[in-house]
Amino acid sequence: MADPAECTIKVVCRFRPLNSAEVARGDQYIPKFKGEDCVVIAEKPYYFDRVFQSNTTQVQFYNAVAQKIVKDVLDGYNGTIFAYGQTSSGKTHTMEGKLHDTDMMGIIPRIVQDIFNYIYSMDENLEFHIKVSYFEIYLDKIKDLLDVSKTNLSVHEDKNRVPFVKGCTERFVCSPEEVMDAIDEGKSNRHVAVTNMNEHSSRSHSIFLINIKQENSQTEQKLTGKLYLVDLAGSEKVGKTGAEGTVLDEAKMINKSLSSLGNVISALAEGSVSQLSVKHGTFCLSVSFGAVDIPNQLIPFFLCVTRAKTIKNTVSLNMELTAEQWKSKWEKEKEKNKKLKTTVTWLETELNRWRNGESVPVEEQFDKEKAKAEVQALDTVANNDKAAAPKPALNILPGVQLTDAEKGKYEEEMAKLYKEMDDKDDEINQQSQLVEKLKEQMLDQEELLASSRRDHNTLQTELNRLLAENEASKEEVKEVLQALEELAVNYDQKSQEVEIKTKEFEALSEELNEKSSSLASIDSELQKLKEMTNHQKKRVTEMMSSLLKDLAEIGIAVGSNDIKQQESSGLIDEEFTVARLYISKMKSEVKTMVKRSKQLESTQAESSQKLDETERELTACQLRISQHEAKIKSLTDCLQNVEQKKRQLEENVDSLNEEIVRIKAQEKVNTMEKENEIQSANEVKDAVEKQILSHREAHQKQVSSLRDELDNKEKLITELQDLNQKIILEQETLKVEHEKLKTTDQEKSRQLQELTVMQDRREQARQDLKGLEETVARELQTLHNLRRLFVQDLATRLKKNAQMDSEDTEGSTAQKQKISFLESNLEQLTKVHKQVKICGTTHLWTLFYWSKMKILHTNRPESKLTHPDKTRKYNILSKTCLETSK
Repeated sequence: MADPAECTIKVVCRFRPLNSAEVARGDQYIPKFKGEDCVVIAEKPYYFDRVFQSNTTQVQFYNAVAQKIVKDVLDGYNGTIFAYGQTSSGKTHTMEGKLHDTDMMGIIPRIVQDIFNYIYSMDENLEFHIKVSYFEIYLDKIKDLLDVSKTNLSVHEDKNRVPFVKGCTERFVCSPEEVMDAIDEGKSNRHVAVTNMNEHSSRSHSIFLINIKQENSQTEQKLTGKLYLVDLAGSEKVGKTGAEGTVLDEAKMINKSLSSLGNVISALAEGSVSQLSVKHGTFCLSVSFGAVDIPNQLIPFFLCVTRAKTIKNTVSLNMELTAEQWKSKWEKEKEKNKKLKTTVTWLETELNRWRNGESVPVEEQFDKEKAKAEVQALDTVANNDKAAAPKPALNILPGVQLTDAEKGKYEEEMAKLYKEMDDKDDEINQQSQLVEKLKEQMLDQEELLASSRRDHNTLQTELNRLLAENEASKEEVKEVLQALEELAVNYDQKSQEVEIKTKEFEALSEELNEKSSSLASIDSELQKLKEMTNHQKKRVTEMMSSLLKDLAEIGIAVGSNDIKQQESSGLIDEEFTVARLYISKMKSEVKTMVKRSKQLESTQAESSQKLDETERELTACQLRISQHEAKIKSLTDCLQNVEQKKRQLEENVDSLNEEIVRIKAQEKVNTMEKENEIQSANEVKDAVEKQILSHREAHQKQVSSLRDELDNKEKLITELQDLNQKIILEQETLKVEHEKLKTTDQEKSRQLQELTVMQDRREQARQDLKGLEETVARELQTLHNLRRLFVQDLATRLKKNAQMDSEDTEGSTAQKQKISFLESNLEQLTKVHKQVKICGTTHLWTLFYWSKMKILHTNRPESKLTHPDKTRKYNILSKTCLETSK
């Protein structure tokens, strides 16, 4: 590479041995080798610069292929080593290998070590700056492996049309260990996957770039060399790899990019690099093809290699000249340019003479050989004497010649244009990133808006459901009221029947009293039972009194009506049942009040917080308005002061100008008098007056223009004041709308709270009715026990009175009728219990109370209630049921 002539791409081929899976399948080793540069596949020979068999070690391959390129890179040339082939052919093994194993490491770690060893052996006057970059081409996007945040880098061309990856991380390194750390870091970020052909298949093309810049501290000569170490992903057939999903998409992009690389190779082979698009990620390799390692198993790869071998690559030295060298080169080119301009002028003169019909003698015609000899001599003189002055005879066309200042200006313009292009590229990247961020923000806002809409629809649906339930509850209440009216009518009918039965019962009681003498023993036993009953009644009364006191205290605490203690001892069961009802009701009310209290506290806290935020925003807006008004006022005052000062200064200037004119006129008059000039003093005076008039007219024009400008400023101030007023009006409008929205929000909150309270009441009513159902079940069980005891008692009495006379027989008949009557009442009570289960919890307490009153009136003749008392009890009970249902 040291010779700057055209050279071809060096192409070598390496074959790997069969792996364990291929051996297990019984695959055969197909390649046959003829010499060191030929391999035969399917009876067809293919030629390379070098062919390596499967027993070649990593060290042998490196020494034969990549070791020579180290010196070329350090001499200022660019180079590229990349592996190209089918998947699972050993490309990554050849390029990287095992990074920290001295025997199995690949080209990249070995070449890094050789670069530093070569640098250590060079002259001490050389100063080196080494930078490394590591990036990959994944899914047709260039991603930085040393900075994972850079995911879509672009390929650009510099002013010399050299492609490069813009924005890629460049890390300075000082030792092989730092380079290996960078490789490990990038390798951990690289995309790999498992396929049927390879457990660690590379899913991207990785490029490791080493940029070496050296400077000689004595001669100030600078050299730059770049080394591209590329590990390409292998081409795949889906039928063999079994790729699917994301791996299948990666395989498609890999094959597509390899096709693009084939196009690059074809274009380089045909010499049409300018027609390639920068969008191809592999185009960045076209700048420096150095050596190619192509392990493959398919014939199309050999055809691609054949095209690659035909590439003619012109090697150029990346050397940065010193100022003296640039100056010498420029002077030489300047002299050469002048000589060529002289030649062009000579030829144009000769051509014009021929066109005008003149005959140019042979001795005056242009001598091509002589001119070429003069140019070569001029080149020799320029090389021997860099500071030689140009001949005066060559300045024939001075108008065309560029001066040093013009050339410097041109170079500055070019540098400025390149800088503007770079700034525009940076601005485009920033705008693209900003657009992406704005798109993400817009998507987030759209998602937030959609979620808000979903929440609004959910709340609206919930509100509609609650309204529908409210209407249904109203309908249920109407039905309950109708059922209560029907029950009232039935109760009146039953009350009449009870009165008739009571009269019959009284007649039977009178007959029973007549037989009391014969039932003395029964009376004594009954007296004992009565004493026991009275004792139980006293205990129950005391318990009821204490219970009612507790209920009264709870009623006072929760704000309910006081419960009055009943003095009648004949209605203990009714009072006990009512007390249970009030207890369950008060429990549910207390729970509901506690829940509502918590809800109201949370709602009040949220409302106060919202109100505070609104007040703070209003205060901030008012503060801004006051600041703007104060600023406008101060600017107006300042403008007026400036105008006054300006007018005073203009008047002072006018007075001074008039004074100067008068002084000059007086001086001229004195001078004229002294020198006896022909012009008279009157003419001078007229001239002075004319000058004063012209000054006054100019002053008046200036004053009028300033006044017009002042009027324009005043109009602008008026417009700003109008705009400020509009802003204030808009703020007031927004404030009114805010108040309306706040009122609407409070109304919605109130409605929601009312619906919540109604729902809580319904739940409370359900719980109360459940408790009532349990209470009724217990009372029914008690009545059933009383019926059983009463029947046993009557049976005992009938056995004792079986030997009585015919009157006693009539009495026994009455008792049997009474017993049958009681049995029928018990059957009715059973039917009532079934109706309770059928009708539901709404009518439970009313049916229970009616049934119990009927049984009590039947069993206890001494507790006779008038019809108004019954009606009063019924009304109380109906109101209680209605409140519970609400």
